[in-house]
Amino acid sequence: MKDDKSGRLSNADREALFAHVSRRRANAPAPKAVAPSIPGPDGSTDFATLPGYKEMATQRSFAAIIDLPEPFFRVHERRAGAETLIGNRTLLNFSSYDYLGLNGHPEVVEAAKAAIDRYGTSASASRLVAGERPIHRDLEGALASIYQAEDCVVMVSGHATNVGVIGQLMGPKDLIIHDELSHNSIVMGAQLSGAQRRSFPHNDLDALEKLLLSTRRQYHRVLIVAEGLYSMDGDWPDLGRLIDIKKRFGAWLLVDEAHSLGVLGARGYGVFEQLGIDPREVDIWMGTLSKTLSGSGGYIAGSATLIEYIKTTVGAFVFSVGLSPPVAAAARAAIDVMLREPERVTRLRTNGQRFLNAAKAHGLDTGFSAGYAVTPIILGESLKAAMLSERLSQRGFNVMPILHPAVPERLARLRFFITSEHTDAQIDESARVTAEEIGGLVGTADMIQSVARSFG
Repeated sequence: MKDDKSGRLSNADREALFAHVSRRRANAPAPKAVAPSIPGPDGSTDFATLPGYKEMATQRSFAAIIDLPEPFFRVHERRAGAETLIGNRTLLNFSSYDYLGLNGHPEVVEAAKAAIDRYGTSASASRLVAGERPIHRDLEGALASIYQAEDCVVMVSGHATNVGVIGQLMGPKDLIIHDELSHNSIVMGAQLSGAQRRSFPHNDLDALEKLLLSTRRQYHRVLIVAEGLYSMDGDWPDLGRLIDIKKRFGAWLLVDEAHSLGVLGARGYGVFEQLGIDPREVDIWMGTLSKTLSGSGGYIAGSATLIEYIKTTVGAFVFSVGLSPPVAAAARAAIDVMLREPERVTRLRTNGQRFLNAAKAHGLDTGFSAGYAVTPIILGESLKAAMLSERLSQRGFNVMPILHPAVPERLARLRFFITSEHTDAQIDESARVTAEEIGGLVGTADMIQSVARSFG
């Protein structure tokens, strides 16, 4: 309290205030120590320093100099079938995996709508946690039946299916051998597994045998991986010989059917039907729902033991949301239509052969393609492939380029996907115009090389 006469604190009040301040100081937390820090190297937090970004930026700068638009991420403004709408222009579309024209089929659409009405749009969580829907098991049963397999499991991503399953099945004591043209998901799964990974030249099964002869004894388990129809090249492996090799060397065989279901075989069952082979001879059938089956996701078909193991250990299934019910219903309905209308598969085969023959007649390099849905036009330079794609777009054709590093530079290409819905006139015109535009690129060769040299 203040002294009434002087306005100053009394001695007693001064002592009380001093005691209060002392108590506050005594109870105050100790000053925090400055945390040590170790700054990273210059640029280590700059995303632009990530591997591959500089190459991408250089390619874009190169394209800008010659006024070449970005060929990717084109926006389709309606269902992309044999025709599509991009930039309010109708283009003939040769960049769709809708091989049998089932995306948008009335039965497929109605099945998806009915599933939404009954189940909603999402499974909401992992099927282990949130349970599953009857449509999941119905779809898995239909797929298992195609391969005469004991069971099947579907997942939300085809890429994640390969990565997750291969990554879980194999380990550091094992060996994975795959065709050199195998899909990225197969390579990523092998890397995840920690197993040793080897590749053999495309469809060179003599090389595969030699590799196994020299390495098999060093490993516990061996997985051989091939594709039913190679998505970059449009050909298939000698499945019968692959089965013989895997038996003689005590290996598992995984066949990726992403692009062969609905394409190969009289009913579209895939490479085993095309070659007249018992599908039960293959240990693991993998495929996707996003192409012929007009959905999204992947599947594995095989023994009951294999599927049980996958459902309880593979992270891509255990820790991922279950397949969306309307997507599962759409894929299930697409199977029904495919089986009921084998003429779609016949028409696809006819169209594929027609395009292959037309391309060859115009002197185009079609690589290994057998003319079943997938046919590349190989140009040998990424810039040429990008320029040709843009020129074709201006002429009314949507065809995507495949550039380095997706393929070696000497194998840069345009990739034509043929469907059962393309007409003879569309196919013939696409081959003719492509050859015409390739001829027109010759005059730009000097300019291209000059600009390329300026970029080192």
